[in-house]
Amino acid sequence: MIACQRHLFDLPDDVAYLNCAYMSPLSKAVQQAGHDGVARKGQPWRIVSDDFFASVDAGRAAFAELVGATSDDIAVVPAASYGIAVAAGNLEVGPGQRIVVLADQFPSNLYHWRELAQARGAALLTVARPADGAWTPALLAAIDDATAVVATANCHWTDGGLIDLAAVGHRARQVGAALVVDLTQSLGALPFSVAEVDPDFAVSACYKWLLGPYSLGFLYVAPRHQQGRPLEHNWMARRGSEDFARLVDYQDGFQPGARRFDVGESANFTLMPMAVAAMRQLLDWGPGEVQATLAAMTGRIAEAAQTLGLVAGDPAHRAGHFLGLRFPAGPPPGLLESLQRQQVYVSVRGDSMRVTPHVYNSEADVERLLRALRQIL
Repeated sequence: MIACQRHLFDLPDDVAYLNCAYMSPLSKAVQQAGHDGVARKGQPWRIVSDDFFASVDAGRAAFAELVGATSDDIAVVPAASYGIAVAAGNLEVGPGQRIVVLADQFPSNLYHWRELAQARGAALLTVARPADGAWTPALLAAIDDATAVVATANCHWTDGGLIDLAAVGHRARQVGAALVVDLTQSLGALPFSVAEVDPDFAVSACYKWLLGPYSLGFLYVAPRHQQGRPLEHNWMARRGSEDFARLVDYQDGFQPGARRFDVGESANFTLMPMAVAAMRQLLDWGPGEVQATLAAMTGRIAEAAQTLGLVAGDPAHRAGHFLGLRFPAGPPPGLLESLQRQQVYVSVRGDSMRVTPHVYNSEADVERLLRALRQIL
């Protein structure tokens, strides 16, 4: 269990920010990395050619460690949607085949598949939300010999409903389907291993559970796809781009591994150092320890919330860092506004009030939330 880390963040004592699934706060160290990056760009003579590659490789290395991959397997992307677009552009989908998604899946992991299905004469199969909250059996039942792609998450973005990706990956390989995973709502707070899951592609934005900046993310590309087609062609992705004096000696070859899929201007001198600082902190804590800490916290909130008449669902079917609380008659009008007046910050997604703490939250935050709910209900 990780002790409360509030001292590392810029969070006032009277603010209960339980909304990491919306956007994480930045630690003081991550903010400082951003300030330092802005200062360096303010004096560009301090930036040398090696700097275009060193910080990017540090970001690849940290992300690779989080997912159990190598740096060569990692591409830099600006958003999860970019990574999903790379995947959709490099997978075979034919007429009559199916792309399997979850009901109410996050739009960035849906629109590309809907468009691809229309273009290829394939079908988009949506797995309905199971009444008991057990997504994995429902998803496994939908995967058959007609499945070309399974596009899912590790946990559902509205309420944290958990998907056993190792089981899904095994089933996908049995039928020859590709597996594409959006880890934006889990990576950093939930252990993940490409060796166990064997996804074809796995992407995560940085601004939620990776505790990093907005407009930056990373994409794992399985070695079997690393000779594929990038979305764009930028100078850094080409072989020999470290030699600035020879850039007009145009190259057909790419940098090794997944680097060909990098977004242009991946050497972001502000955002990349921030992302590295955030991921190094998460690795120091350990995603397993973060998960255990947050599962205990959401468990306490769920138990107390149920005494107020809220429905928390079976903890066996949700990720420990996520809690979706449902109101039997629907969320009360003005719920979020009422909570915010008491300096309590959560989200409403679908019919769930989404409570998503992190290790910067304290027992006082939990009590502030519960006290506010008692007043509202």
